[in-house]
Amino acid sequence: MRIAAILVAAGSGSRFGGGAPKQFLPLAGKPVIRWAAEALAPHATLLQPVGDAGAIEAALAGLAHLPCVPGGATRQASVQAGLVALERWAPDVVLVHDAARPFVPPDLVPALLAALATHAGAIPAVPVADTLKRGEDGVIAATVPRGNLFRAQTPQAFAFATLLELHRDGTHPDATDDAWLLERAGLKVALVAGSDHNIKLTYQEDLCRLEQVLGARLPRVGNGFDVHVLKAGRKLFLCGIEVPHDRGLDGHSDADVGIHALCDAIYGALAEGDIGRHFPPGEDTWKDADSARFLRHAAGRIAARGGVLANADVTLICERPKITPHAPAMIARLASLLGVDEGRISVKATTSERLGFTGRGEGIAAQASVCLLVP
Repeated sequence: MRIAAILVAAGSGSRFGGGAPKQFLPLAGKPVIRWAAEALAPHATLLQPVGDAGAIEAALAGLAHLPCVPGGATRQASVQAGLVALERWAPDVVLVHDAARPFVPPDLVPALLAALATHAGAIPAVPVADTLKRGEDGVIAATVPRGNLFRAQTPQAFAFATLLELHRDGTHPDATDDAWLLERAGLKVALVAGSDHNIKLTYQEDLCRLEQVLGARLPRVGNGFDVHVLKAGRKLFLCGIEVPHDRGLDGHSDADVGIHALCDAIYGALAEGDIGRHFPPGEDTWKDADSARFLRHAAGRIAARGGVLANADVTLICERPKITPHAPAMIARLASLLGVDEGRISVKATTSERLGFTGRGEGIAAQASVCLLVP
């Protein structure tokens, strides 16, 4: 099943106030839209952003996504622009998500997809708990019964062909969400349990609430270690960067000890084994593979668990080559692969004082530590 996701980021955020649109504001070290995109990425084969291409490209740097398409005058026009752009890919299912909702519980999308087995659409929703009042001219006009009332959230999931057809009908341009189009067409839309943490950033005080949600995550620490022998005729790759040297590291893949140790640290923090469990060294698929592929997978596992990388620290152990001149490029590369700010990544080096195999220049070792914040 091919799953696409439309990330609606064309709103101006007029209710929020301030300068930049709310979806591009920093939240716990990352733009709000990036949190939303990273939450969708593990579930969607295709990610289609809709909005200002320049701002979106900057916020999502390093994340795989389709070319941005401009938004429309209304939310529905923006969603339709995303649907039209996705049509050539013919996805089976489309998720429609507000870029201003940065926290998507990791089990929400699987629940929505399960509901689509018997319904044309599915949305997350939370029962209304407060007493509802309808006001007129600053006073209460009536109390509204709250029984069977729900607060709709995103991402909302639909059969792609159905939603595209209803959008092209064009008779309901003022719909505030896509489920409403299916309702008007007489189609059943399933309600899936939403979350009070799935907050849409609308007002200034919502930023504080979202910071509290992200701050409630528990720290998980992982450590990794790797070593490879140096061999003539091989290129040397360390932390994703080719480093000039007379020999390279020998291994089934490109033998990048820095990335391998970092992957093991991440998998360890998540209690998901080690790199060999996810990428068995005996499989031809990984022969001479770029280790960047492994680190992207590890980053995806963090996102799939609803987590965030607080920081990572990599130490390379060797006499030669000198690592310090290459450390800034290594930090930039690792940060890009992990989708985090460079300030969260440390790469440094040490020697073994000419003792042991690293001291004799027979190989290079690496150790890594990470701290993840996971619900």
